[in-house]
Amino acid sequence: MAVRKAVTRIALVAGLVLSGFVVSGAAQAAPGAAPDLDALAAQLVVPATQKQAIEKLGQLDDPAVEALLRAIKDGALYRLGGRLVVLGDAGGLTDVAGKAVLDPAGRPAQLESGQEAIPLDEGLFGQVQRILERFEVFSKDKAKRQSAAFKLGTSGDPAVVAVLTRAAERETEADVRTVLEEALAKLRLRSPDPKERLEAVRRLGRSSSEAGVPQLKALLEQESDPAVKAAAQGALRDIDTFVVRRNIVGYLFNGVSLAAVLLIMSLGLAVTFGLMGIINMAHGEMLMIGSYTAYVVQEVFAARFAAHQDYYFFVALPLAFVVAGIVGLVLELSVIRFLYGRPLETLIVTWGAGMILQQAARLYFGDQTSVNSPTWFRGGVEAMTGLVFPSSRIFIIGLALLALGALWFVLNRTHAGMKVRAVMQNRAMAACLGVSTRKVDAVTFALGTALAGVAGCALALIGTVDPEVGKTYIVDSFMVVVLGGVGKLVGTVVAGFGIGLCKDLIQPAIPGPPSPVNGQ
Repeated sequence: MAVRKAVTRIALVAGLVLSGFVVSGAAQAAPGAAPDLDALAAQLVVPATQKQAIEKLGQLDDPAVEALLRAIKDGALYRLGGRLVVLGDAGGLTDVAGKAVLDPAGRPAQLESGQEAIPLDEGLFGQVQRILERFEVFSKDKAKRQSAAFKLGTSGDPAVVAVLTRAAERETEADVRTVLEEALAKLRLRSPDPKERLEAVRRLGRSSSEAGVPQLKALLEQESDPAVKAAAQGALRDIDTFVVRRNIVGYLFNGVSLAAVLLIMSLGLAVTFGLMGIINMAHGEMLMIGSYTAYVVQEVFAARFAAHQDYYFFVALPLAFVVAGIVGLVLELSVIRFLYGRPLETLIVTWGAGMILQQAARLYFGDQTSVNSPTWFRGGVEAMTGLVFPSSRIFIIGLALLALGALWFVLNRTHAGMKVRAVMQNRAMAACLGVSTRKVDAVTFALGTALAGVAGCALALIGTVDPEVGKTYIVDSFMVVVLGGVGKLVGTVVAGFGIGLCKDLIQPAIPGPPSPVNGQ
């Protein structure tokens, strides 16, 4: 039996070697014919023809090639009954084409105990890995296709041009096709044909490809054709212009998002300052309370409603309004109402109250925590190539406009708002007409602090939550109120957006750390 098995194995190896040489000769005799995958797999088994087979397999875009090369690289390629089989992760066997291998009884075939896999020459591992990376441009995963296209475009390997061309022809996603075409253009900058280089330069210039700048600069240093050189210089100028324009748009958007946070926070401050003349230095801590409310609700959902974690923000936003409003109402009833008409004492007392709230938060929550945005707030809208407007910032801008509209409606279209305006315009006359100025003061102060809580909840989406988060915005909020006019909503809006935009447009030219909002 042992002799028979030895003879069988020798015959099998001889047959595979012979088929490898036959296929090699056939390939040379008919170079235009499509290579046979089974025949190339047979060559892959023989050490003498393994390198040649891998080179030919690298020219194919058949998904079975990827499976075959990955199998031999991972040690999962075996011989069984005169043919090659691939051992899958689940233990099943498939042939080179990916079909299940069955025994004569129709059951899944099994390898012999102790059977060794077909080895891959150590010197060919790198070559196989590079070929496998090429196949990622045909992946079903969009992100993998984009990443693979970018890598191949920067590889400088002209052998991948054919693969990228086929991938671009098959690609259905416009943004992935753009990356593939840019990758092709970067590789064609190395073409010996000046016309092809010129077209590649123009393609990179039209797409304002920032990733192509290094290749264009390298081309300028060694290019001898005047037309190509001039086109490369023009493409670099176009890309620089585009980058400047994109940066300006990005700064404007960041300024608007910063202005939105300032606006929500300043709306309440403008009303309370205009109504009662109270300089509330604890207003920033109301923002902090809103941020910590969002954090606590997030933790409760994570512990008790993990399946509905994304919905925590729908609870956190109104709860931040209520919690900050209640804290502001308690502060007004217990301290501030006894200090009306004494602005200096009010400033000192509210500053002290803010310090107490800060230390209480630090003792309970620690120095820094963070809030995870719901999944629908992740990502954003690509306004320009390389410029994405985050969904969380877009939401904050919308929330600021909604808060502005709601406050305008309350002040101008409700009976309670009419009382507030009456007290702001003439407190004594309003009191003579039966308006409870004490009640109006308390409710208005609570409303102002509640709006700061909403700002804190929104800010938690784009920044960290810490006990001193309110300090960052309190000074800017007072600037908005003073610049816009006490108690004037339109002035507050104009001042908020003006300060936010100016701060973000001027700050890049000033050395130092970025704004907390813009740094996220």
